[in-house]
Amino acid sequence: MLRGPSAPRARLRELLADGSGPLLAPGAYDALSARLVEEAGFDLVYMTGFGTTASLIGRPDVGLLSGAEMIDNARRIVAAVDVPVIADADTGYGNAINVLRTVQAYEQAGVAGIHLEDQVMPKRCGHVSGKAVIPADEMVGKIRAAVTARRDPDLVLIARTDAAGVEGLDAAIARAKAYAEAGADLLFVEALTSEADIGRVAQELTGVAPLVFNWAEGGRTPPLPLDRIAELGFALVLYPIGTLLAATAGIRSLLATLKADGTPAAALQGLPTFGEFTDFIGLPEIGDLEQRFGA
Repeated sequence: MLRGPSAPRARLRELLADGSGPLLAPGAYDALSARLVEEAGFDLVYMTGFGTTASLIGRPDVGLLSGAEMIDNARRIVAAVDVPVIADADTGYGNAINVLRTVQAYEQAGVAGIHLEDQVMPKRCGHVSGKAVIPADEMVGKIRAAVTARRDPDLVLIARTDAAGVEGLDAAIARAKAYAEAGADLLFVEALTSEADIGRVAQELTGVAPLVFNWAEGGRTPPLPLDRIAELGFALVLYPIGTLLAATAGIRSLLATLKADGTPAAALQGLPTFGEFTDFIGLPEIGDLEQRFGA
């Protein structure tokens, strides 16, 4: 379906303003996983930086990808689905001047929202050790630059702080408040390690800006039930790597069967057939277009 990039952005704003409960955003690491998220009925796709790094270069999320590589992946994901896409924009790939260009490039790629974090470059996954954060006032400048750079006011800007594990929870909350004052639309306090800390973040930041909960599969944050997350007032829940882990397990299982048996026959039960898969990825649509345009 052809549509302007403003439509998904306006839709994301509507979903966030709905107030009926947290918006759920499963992670996608490529266009195919994004289409599967959409097929499952979710209203939103989250482009995971962790999964993008793993799928593109088979390496951990420690700042190895460039902004151009991340933006190219975002562009492909956006083109594959009709629902809004929120993308990981890491640190903005430099200082506040770099952030100006980063925001404009993500916006041109068609995403409905991005999140920027206050880590030192090269960044690390929020749920691994060894993180460092830039000064709070430097991040405030980056958020202000992001607000200035966006051409579509519906582009959602999420400010993420990784300071809880570096400077402590008080500092992380203070940073989040400063980022909201600088113009961030949503606040994302990463890698909280206890339900008490999650509750305190919710208590102190509710009313400052809508909040993001990162339900990082296997990460440091306790895996709270959705009803508890809703009770605490979070507006958006990310499920960043479940699809990546599921794909890894599925591929491993098939390859183990192939290695043991010499064919994958015993592993095919329960998988989509060739025809089902080609239908899903749009082969019938291509046939219709060929008929329409005489290819």
